[in-house]
Amino acid sequence: MPLKKLQLRPGVNKENTRYANENGWYDSDKVRFREGTPEKIGGWQRISSYTFLGICRSLWNWVTLGAANLIGVGTNLKFYISNGGVYYDVTPIRATTTLGANPFAINGTTTTVTVTAASHGATTGDFVTFSGATGTNSATLNAEYQLTVVNANSYTITTATVLTPAGSEGGSAVVAAYQISTGPATQLPLTGWGAGPWNAGSWGNGVSSTVSLRLWSQNNYGQDLIFGYRGGPIYYWSAANGTNTRAVVLSSTGGSVTFTNASPTVVTLTTPLSNGTPVQFAATSSLPSGVSANTTYYLENVVDNITANISLTPGGALINTASTGSGAYISLLVDVPTVQNFVYVSDNRFVFAFGANDYGSAVQNPMLFRWSNFENPYDWTPSVGSQAGSTTLSHGSEIVTAVQTRQETIVFTDSAIYSLQYVGPPGVWGSQILGDNVSILGPNAAIVASGRVFWMGIDKFYVYDGRVNTLNCDLRKFIFQDINLGQNQQIFCGTNEGFNEVWWFYCSITGPNGTGTVTNPNTTIDRYVIYNYAENDGKGGIGVWYYGTMARTAWLDSGLRNYPIAATYSYNLVNHEYGVDNEETATTLPIEAYISSSEFDIDDGDRFGFVYRMLPDVTFEGSDPDINPSVVMTLIPMQNSGSGYNTPTSVAGSDNATVTRTATIPIEQFTGQVYIRVRGRQMIMKIASTGLGVQWQLGYPRIDIRPDGRR
Repeated sequence: MPLKKLQLRPGVNKENTRYANENGWYDSDKVRFREGTPEKIGGWQRISSYTFLGICRSLWNWVTLGAANLIGVGTNLKFYISNGGVYYDVTPIRATTTLGANPFAINGTTTTVTVTAASHGATTGDFVTFSGATGTNSATLNAEYQLTVVNANSYTITTATVLTPAGSEGGSAVVAAYQISTGPATQLPLTGWGAGPWNAGSWGNGVSSTVSLRLWSQNNYGQDLIFGYRGGPIYYWSAANGTNTRAVVLSSTGGSVTFTNASPTVVTLTTPLSNGTPVQFAATSSLPSGVSANTTYYLENVVDNITANISLTPGGALINTASTGSGAYISLLVDVPTVQNFVYVSDNRFVFAFGANDYGSAVQNPMLFRWSNFENPYDWTPSVGSQAGSTTLSHGSEIVTAVQTRQETIVFTDSAIYSLQYVGPPGVWGSQILGDNVSILGPNAAIVASGRVFWMGIDKFYVYDGRVNTLNCDLRKFIFQDINLGQNQQIFCGTNEGFNEVWWFYCSITGPNGTGTVTNPNTTIDRYVIYNYAENDGKGGIGVWYYGTMARTAWLDSGLRNYPIAATYSYNLVNHEYGVDNEETATTLPIEAYISSSEFDIDDGDRFGFVYRMLPDVTFEGSDPDINPSVVMTLIPMQNSGSGYNTPTSVAGSDNATVTRTATIPIEQFTGQVYIRVRGRQMIMKIASTGLGVQWQLGYPRIDIRPDGRR
């Protein structure tokens, strides 16, 4: 018999049985396709030995005017700026208070210290930094701690060692700086009365709901960073102030002002603002007479966005002052959104807040989005001289996320998709619905790749390329039957443009090793699925799928760095497509990769086949030159037509055969052969690698197969 070339279709297909997918691939892990054939994916290496606190859910990369290559890292506990592999804590401060005299209670037997702090407003897990403590233990106490709430007026901290009581603990000038509250690392299910949204469920019956995990959105504004967590305010970090300074609430960045006595008083601004902008003033020393702190004033008769008069009501009587005061500044930009679910900066320098509160209201409207004035992140007041504005969408109950693509922004609600385009004044931004009854699984489930928008819905994948279309998926049943929808907000995606790929990461039900149950699904990310949008599928179409197991929490494919980066459960970042091994920690580990085929046979499987020789076609280019790279190739015979992988025969030396092919670089790919004895009605081929330093690509193996009777 002539040699039979095993030329299988690219991509992994699990939409039917192994036999129905004859001449295709059925299982994979850490394998991709290039030019129609499978190869092991690239390795990864941590970018530094430094770690951060919490589970990272957001990454953003940009370069400052000083050529510093920075990464914004948002976790459920903190927010960091990474520079040179070091993670600088820039988490905003929520409140700073001076505690009462001697607020620390040290028992001398445990590391637990009780802190008296009236109306602290903290929750368990929050961080507080003490300063100004005096006494024997001051060096230990003047530090940052994660606290545990006891009651509304006290909490505990844990010191590294047991402290010896020294009588008066802390002195009379202890200052506590509370960072913004931390968030959960996973979605927390709630049941019972009050668990769901208002008016959900029938009268007298509770419903189920979940507590949102801490999700961040971020974009750079020039060399600075604008970011916020879902359900929180907008924050601003200035690169000019350095990585050792914390971010602040955007509404507090109004800058300083000077008051010039005139009739009416002239206010000179350092932050450009539009006519009608509501502001509040404060001062390091004093405000001029006639102006009060924590009172809202309106800028009137604004000239060049820099000088203005003020009034107590929009368009009202202008105010005169009797003195100039000293050290005055804008303490609050009143119209800046106080709450939002997603924030981003458009390429024409508008700042958007989706799911924000309306003007003059503190109530969040999940279907409302607002935008700042053109090239002014501080100015959110609509007026004749400003392009700031807002729009409320109609289809859905909340805006989930938005992505920016060519000349438009695509906005997703929980049931529809909109196109947002700049139309200029007076409307500024116009919205148009693109599709209804369209789902998206989470705020990080959509991405732009090759000019198209791809996203993961509740039960299928979508693509927008001018039209909204269902994306054909050869793994749809496998994925959506094994996804933990209770952790849908953890789902995220990213691009790997170097390989024309879109990656989605999710929590499975069964887990990477078949663990877990439907009633006890995984709450950490353990699987990925990849769509290669450029690979020929072998059936006359473009686009193939493959999947595997991997634990990641965030991903960023940036052209500003040499490699894609991802966040891990080891609390660090790794460069992907770096080397061929797993260097996530200090210990280098091999990457176990494999791919197995669907069943193949002679003709229609009416006869048994006997294989006695195989000519493997494998290249090891990219492997460590100091090792002898190897893969394991396995032929698994099947006794009955359509029997599936679950019932392979296992007669030793007859029906199963494992072939190990060892080669050095360069390998003579088309001359090697191995002799085996395998007999079956159908067969499955598998190639796997488990060693360090190994990189491989499979070509088209050939087998010497002949008919061997009927049974």
